[in-house]
Amino acid sequence: MSTKKYYYITTTLPYVNADPHIGFASEIIIADVLARYYKSLGEEVFFNTGTDEHGQKIYQNALDEGIDPKVYVDRYAREFQKLKELLNVNYSHFIRTTDAHHIRSAQELWRRVEKNGYVYKKEYSVKYCVGCELEKTDSELKEGRCEFHPNKELECIQEENYFFRFSAFGEKLLALYETYPDFVVPTKRLNEIRAFVQRGLQDFSISRKKEKMPWGIPVPGDKEHVMYVWFDALTNYISTLGWPDDQENFEKFWGTNENPRAVQIAGKDNLRQQSAMWQAMLMAGNLPTSRKIGINGFISIDGQKMSKSLGNVISPLQMVEKFGGDGTRYLLLTKGYFGEDGDLSWEKMIEKYNADLANGLGNLVSRVITLSPKGIVFSQPQEEDETYIFENLENFEVNVVLEKIWKKVSDANKYIEVQKPWELKKTNPQKFEEVMKHLLGELFSIANSLVIFLPQTSQKIFSMIETREKEILFSRIEKA
Repeated sequence: MSTKKYYYITTTLPYVNADPHIGFASEIIIADVLARYYKSLGEEVFFNTGTDEHGQKIYQNALDEGIDPKVYVDRYAREFQKLKELLNVNYSHFIRTTDAHHIRSAQELWRRVEKNGYVYKKEYSVKYCVGCELEKTDSELKEGRCEFHPNKELECIQEENYFFRFSAFGEKLLALYETYPDFVVPTKRLNEIRAFVQRGLQDFSISRKKEKMPWGIPVPGDKEHVMYVWFDALTNYISTLGWPDDQENFEKFWGTNENPRAVQIAGKDNLRQQSAMWQAMLMAGNLPTSRKIGINGFISIDGQKMSKSLGNVISPLQMVEKFGGDGTRYLLLTKGYFGEDGDLSWEKMIEKYNADLANGLGNLVSRVITLSPKGIVFSQPQEEDETYIFENLENFEVNVVLEKIWKKVSDANKYIEVQKPWELKKTNPQKFEEVMKHLLGELFSIANSLVIFLPQTSQKIFSMIETREKEILFSRIEKA
């Protein structure tokens, strides 16, 4: 019997109505760290990301530019695909919701949900936030506007649509949260979604009239309607696995009702969609639910929400140009505790980059390699000695793991100051060799721990340990 383990992780699919921002960059880097970690344990990993390409916002933007919506989404999808090389993320699959297989998959899920009695048609009137592509009740509004898009006017929609019987899944969702107390992390986000479900679920529209908004997946059996963008987009998490055609691959990575495997990462504005709407859709289609959903916070710039009008938007490309790929990964991974909002600025990032990377890790590597003759042979630490470092990864707490690693960096730098190996080399060669063996072992251990976080940096350190030839890892950056 095979003992092979499988791990599935996915980001949300960013909506392609703008260039990539550092909020999504943070999400995909965390997913990459987890994918690399479980791969290092010998598990077979499926790491999914991609782009969400249908819906009213995209249709309107394409109209405003006077171009076909497919031309519009093709352009932005290429920008998101560039993140793979830019941020050194090694995903298994990049899915687009305009892919032919995804379209067939979304339609099949619709058919199953409809066959099971959870789709019906009715006239309705609702307040709708185009920014979220979600209906809004009065209780969800602040001063009559969406809390996530306060600068956008709500639209009032009145038409005949298909609806999903979301209201039928309240007890089942609460049972799911009870079965898996870590279904949503951090705990405060699980408490939020549980409270949302307990207040009572409202059925939601899952189609739009094609004559008003044609840019969407056709509803099976009704050429006058296209799918609501969330019903379409959420299906990507299983269509990427070849569902429903490749049942073996689907069960291998997504899991079964008895053993769900899927891990998802999302921002806090996706809490309802990922941990309630999507799970109810899966239940309605008689499919296994996800296993765990990590809900991260937002990133602000100098205490303000990123906004083009304020001119404070920072892109992943700008960060990489300033700090390099691994420097950018480190700064986004250490922006704060997972699930909490983080605040960045160029000044704060330069200060942290200099302190932790240039002066901390970079200085340690430079000193150890400079002082170490090639003839000194050290013992590599046992792998089990390092397992404590990674215990927080299961709950996405990457910054906590990096804090542990940087404690080792700090301790090694302090050890150098106390032992003064440059003096021992002249006065006590035997002690000097002992000290350098210890430092080389610590440096190897640090590099080994950094493989999943800063892959290029760790390989450079391994190479320097082997050749004892020094190179600058992180050059100091002067503040403007």
